[in-house]
Amino acid sequence: MPYTPDLVHELNTLVRFNLETSQQGIKVHKTADPEVIAAVRRLYEKGLLTLADGGYLTGLGRDAAEHAQAVLTILTSSSDSTAAQKDFA
Repeated sequence: MPYTPDLVHELNTLVRFNLETSQQGIKVHKTADPEVIAAVRRLYEKGLLTLADGGYLTGLGRDAAEHAQAVLTILTSSSDSTAAQKDFA
C-alpha cells in the first residue's frame, strides 16, 4: 500500500517532535493548514498524541515518531551508503 497524502501529513507531523525529551510537545493552532489540523486529529484518534490539537506523544506515538524519523534519515542520507548496499542486491 503506497503512502496516501493523509499519511504523509501524519508522518510530517511525527517528524516534528523532538525525541530527545518527553517534556516538549506541539500545539497546532486553528490558523494552521487544514491538512495539518486533520493529520493531528487523526494521530490523536489513533492514540499517538495526547490531545486533539497536538500535545505530547503517547508511548505508541513515540515509537511511531522514532520509526518515522529513522526512515526520513535513511531516505535523505547521502548516496555513499546506497552504493555500499548494492553489494547485497
